Amino acid sequence: MLPNKIFTIISLLVYLIFFNMSTSLAQYQPLYKTIPNNISSKNQEAESSSTGILIVEKVSIPSYQYFRVATDNTKRPCVIICPGGGYSILAAGHEGTDVAKYFNSIGVNAMVLKYRIPSAENQTDKSIAPLQDAQQAILLARTHAASWGIDQNKIGIMGFSAGGHLASSLATHYSDVKIDNPSKVSLRPDFQILIYPVISFGPEGHEGSRINLIGNAKDEKTNKAIDYFSSEKQITKDAPIAFLVHSKDDDAVPVANSIHYYDNLIANKVPAELYLYEKGGHGYGMKNPTSEIVWTSIMKSWMQKNKIIQ
Repeated sequence: MLPNKIFTIISLLVYLIFFNMSTSLAQYQPLYKTIPNNISSKNQEAESSSTGILIVEKVSIPSYQYFRVATDNTKRPCVIICPGGGYSILAAGHEGTDVAKYFNSIGVNAMVLKYRIPSAENQTDKSIAPLQDAQQAILLARTHAASWGIDQNKIGIMGFSAGGHLASSLATHYSDVKIDNPSKVSLRPDFQILIYPVISFGPEGHEGSRINLIGNAKDEKTNKAIDYFSSEKQITKDAPIAFLVHSKDDDAVPVANSIHYYDNLIANKVPAELYLYEKGGHGYGMKNPTSEIVWTSIMKSWMQKNKIIQ
C-alpha cells in the first residue's frame, strides 16, 4: 500500500491531468473566420458579476467555449448551450459554463455559445444574428466531430429562457440556412433541451425578448417575423426530440410557452417530455431552490432512455 502522502500526490496529478484534458479547449474561440451580417464597429463587450451571476453584455463578436470530456478516441454526444438573457445580455455562468461542466461529468461534450446580442448598430439584420450563430455552432460541431471527439449523430441544442427561444428557433428553422454552408452539412440538431424557454412571440411570450430581436414596429414585416419566431407554430414531424422544464409560477416567461410547444410536438408525433415545477419562478439555472427535485437528473434519465448516453 502506498503511503498516504504519495497516494494523495498521485490522486492530485490524475485529477489535474483529467481537468486539463476536459478544459483544454474551454477558452473562447472565434465562431467565424468572417462574421456574416456584420457592421464593423467598436467592440463594447463587457463582463460583470456583481450579483454573483456572470453576465456578458453587448456581444458583437460571437465565440464559443468547447468543454471536452477527455482527449481520447471515444466519440461522445455534444450539447450546444445557449445562455439566457432576454436577447439583451448572456447569463454565461449558471446557464452556460456551469452547465457545460455538468455535462462533462456525465460523459457529454459541451459547447457554450456566446451568440451576438441583436443590435442595429452591429448587424444589418439583427433578427437573424443569433440564429446564424446557432447554425454556425452546429456546423462547427459536425465538421470537427472527428477531431473534437464528437458523435456527429448525437449533437443537441440547449437553451435557457431567451436562449431557449434561440434553441427552439434552430430546432424549427434548421433547414432555412442563414450561413455559408457550401458542403450542405446538416444543421438539424439531433435533440433539443429547453429550460424555462421563451417560445412564442405572441401575447403569451416575453415582450422584451421579442422587441430586442425583431423590434416593436406595427407593420407587415414585423407580423411575419412574429409568426416566424413563434416556435410553437413552426413545428413539423421532423423536429428533434425534446426535453423541457418550466415552473408553473414563472411570471417572466409564462409556462404556456413550454406547454404549447410540447403539445404541438406531440401533435406532430415528435417524442417529447415536459417536467413542470409547482414553484421556482424563472432563471434558477440547474437548481430550483424551491424543490428537492433536480431537473438535471430527470434530463439525464431522458437522455439514457433516448440512447443519447448510456
